[in-house]
Amino acid sequence: MDLIKNLAERVINGEKISKEEGLKILNIPDEQVMDLVEEASKIREYFFKNEVEFCSLINAKNGGCSEDCSFCAQSSKYPTPINAYGLVSKEEMLEGAEKAVSINANRYCIVVSGKRATKEEVEKIAEAVKDIKEKYPVKVCCSIGTVDKEDLKLLKEAGVNRINHNLETSEKYFSNIVSTHTWKDRFETIKAIQEVGLSTCCGGIFGMGESDEDIVDLADTYRNLNVHSIPLNFLIPIPGTPFENTNNLTPAKCLKIVALFRIFNPKAEIRLCGGREQNLKDYHDIAMEVANCLMAGGYLTRAGREPGKDEEMARRLGRKLLTGKEDFSLWKELGVQT
Repeated sequence: MDLIKNLAERVINGEKISKEEGLKILNIPDEQVMDLVEEASKIREYFFKNEVEFCSLINAKNGGCSEDCSFCAQSSKYPTPINAYGLVSKEEMLEGAEKAVSINANRYCIVVSGKRATKEEVEKIAEAVKDIKEKYPVKVCCSIGTVDKEDLKLLKEAGVNRINHNLETSEKYFSNIVSTHTWKDRFETIKAIQEVGLSTCCGGIFGMGESDEDIVDLADTYRNLNVHSIPLNFLIPIPGTPFENTNNLTPAKCLKIVALFRIFNPKAEIRLCGGREQNLKDYHDIAMEVANCLMAGGYLTRAGREPGKDEEMARRLGRKLLTGKEDFSLWKELGVQT
């Protein structure tokens, strides 16, 4: 209780919580989790006020992936029941943007499977982005793998605001989930994204057998990288993947993870994403006291809950939903382009 009691004050005053304390946060008794939430929510409220943002995505290229990420249905190496297809048309990307706006998403992410998008795919995405920016009041993000600075600059010129590229887990644990590329490959891509002046969205998946040390290491890595948005995903075991029988999470543990990332990254958008409904369960709304963003309208290969329920939750929690490319007040104050 002594650790929890003054956490918010320490963080708001600029103190960096140590990794050792991070481990203690993940191991507090479940009966103290609401006290942890109270402290973490103070941090969210101080930096982000009552503002909340929804994002939406289009699975613009599905399956057929050469990589062997053990959690993913899109790998060509696993016998998963998935409808593989190539890059969708520009018209479909625009339709996805229209849908995003219709569910009050402030951001729209174009996601492609594979280690990296090809040059031709990047060019097609860039052309679609130009039209989207002309027609719809939504910020555009992309998740396109380990692309180079040339591709990133092309997307930036087209109007992309932010790139998603997840480290997924700690450097130490990464080889347990992927063997076809390295954690360093992903880390260097994030550095390239930052160097071309694009906003960063970098998160992880939890419940893959990682240790508490791995979770804290990831939170600390993002703190050191100063990323703008951290999507938190909770494993939904998929039949046919190596992790089909893996998941060691409880709702209380998920809530502790959300709080940990807020405490370590007080000025980052903490975004609830895949598996939030199934893993947080009755703690879902409570987690949004700590988080300030979520993905609405479904995920890459899984459906989400109806967007109307998320809007209802935001209203119930007294939150202001940002729409029409509006920035968080924090980013305006700091002069940060996201």
